[in-house]
Amino acid sequence: MRDFHLPGRSAVYATNGMCATSHPLAAKTALQILESGGNAVDAAIAAGVLLGICEPQMTGIGGDCFVLLSPAGSEDVIALNGSGRSPARLSGAALRDAGHVTVPRKSVDAITVPGAIDAFCRLSKDYGKLSMGSCLAPAIYYAKAGIPVTPRTAFDWAIAEHTIQGDAQKYYLGAGKKALTVGEMFIAPNQAQVLERIALEGRDGFYDGEVAEDMVASLKALGGSHTLDDFYNTACEYTTPLMGDYKGTELVEHPPNGQGATAILINNMLMHFDIADMDALGSQRVHIEAEVAKLAYDARNRVIADPDQTARLEHMLSHDTAAQLAKLIDPKRAMADPVSLSETVHKDTVYLTVVDKDLMSVSLIYSIYESFGSGLASSKFGINFQNRGAGFTLEEGHPNEAAGGKRPMHTIIPGMLRKDGKVTMPFGVMGGSYQPSGHARFMSNMIDFGMDSQTAIDAPRSFPDAGQLKVERGYNDVVRAELTEMGHDVVVPEVAIGGAQSILINHETGVLEGASDARKDGCALGY
Repeated sequence: MRDFHLPGRSAVYATNGMCATSHPLAAKTALQILESGGNAVDAAIAAGVLLGICEPQMTGIGGDCFVLLSPAGSEDVIALNGSGRSPARLSGAALRDAGHVTVPRKSVDAITVPGAIDAFCRLSKDYGKLSMGSCLAPAIYYAKAGIPVTPRTAFDWAIAEHTIQGDAQKYYLGAGKKALTVGEMFIAPNQAQVLERIALEGRDGFYDGEVAEDMVASLKALGGSHTLDDFYNTACEYTTPLMGDYKGTELVEHPPNGQGATAILINNMLMHFDIADMDALGSQRVHIEAEVAKLAYDARNRVIADPDQTARLEHMLSHDTAAQLAKLIDPKRAMADPVSLSETVHKDTVYLTVVDKDLMSVSLIYSIYESFGSGLASSKFGINFQNRGAGFTLEEGHPNEAAGGKRPMHTIIPGMLRKDGKVTMPFGVMGGSYQPSGHARFMSNMIDFGMDSQTAIDAPRSFPDAGQLKVERGYNDVVRAELTEMGHDVVVPEVAIGGAQSILINHETGVLEGASDARKDGCALGY
């Protein structure tokens, strides 16, 4: 139990339904959907699409999603890959010939086709109870009426202001082409028109007709090779989740092209160290986790790609591989980075989870990648394009090499925990590359140190990134000094590391325990 003398928040407890998101309006909307007869899928779609209006820097209908779903009355977990592909004419060779060594992050070449809307429509058809119109109605209303900008959203908006380009400036900047500030109203009536078409026509309202024509014409005007066929042929896919055990608790992750296998590898490596005997907030634990992460992300960058291109996944998940990698770690000295991590800047994503009265559980992550994605938007409807193509490499022959019709390596990963065959917690940790490390640390906080879910989320974080060890201000200066002595280049990050949401399911009592990260503006709500 937390110390009530100190600032903090308690977990939220309820029995009929629970939602945890990064914005209060989205959590409230999810509960309204549940109370009106919808299930967890309906609530997750409603909250997720609304988050694109609440936090436009983090996500939107121009982005991708991944979903883990445990249907009511089932112990199975279903994975749905809602990530889009590159345009058929994308060429890594052409980008190399133009002098690029990486895909330009804020360019039309980094824009992949949005996959989230197709996934939401498929999920609604296969598992929802309400119509898409009912699920989208809250987002349509708020897109027209507007939403006051919250503190974390304003903080991110100011940082990204200079990256918003062209037509996107008229949709995502205020007077004087400045970022919106706390309390200002963000309205998106043109996006409301798009959502109304999807409500009436389903996925064809987005991937065909006037909306698709607006997106393709805008991309072509920017020099893109995208076609109407690229959009119309977009299709989500059901896949088989990956499983990994950590001290009796099973971690369920999405398979490639998501990076979920990285979290399982991290857990497999951590089991070779006496983490539970370390100080939960001490330098030794931070050091071991940092060294494990360096090796795990090196493996990620070598292996994970489009599912059709990923090879050696079994090797990456092997306990023998984890044991061999763990032997490379010096418990007292930092290694040089085994690879320059492919992401060197903060990434932007929303994560939400919903559990309904029948214990249908949804773990959903939805993103446009970097803050405001590519910084580019469609001319007529203001659809902000993601820049997921920056997840490709330009290394010739690499399984994740940029090419036409491929899904890039993705950082966003929803998670679930199972114990004794039952789903006990849908959860997620935002933050780009940090996410696998975040999954492992969240589990370790609870399993190794006995923290409740809210305390496990609130605990300070660290992460090795591009040769630096980012250590949040939640750690004291003694820890930072000890890590420096071990050879780490310690810095305090400008932006707090990630964010998280979770719902713990107590199968004995039927009580749901929701937890939400104070690093964001959201909350958990139940009824």
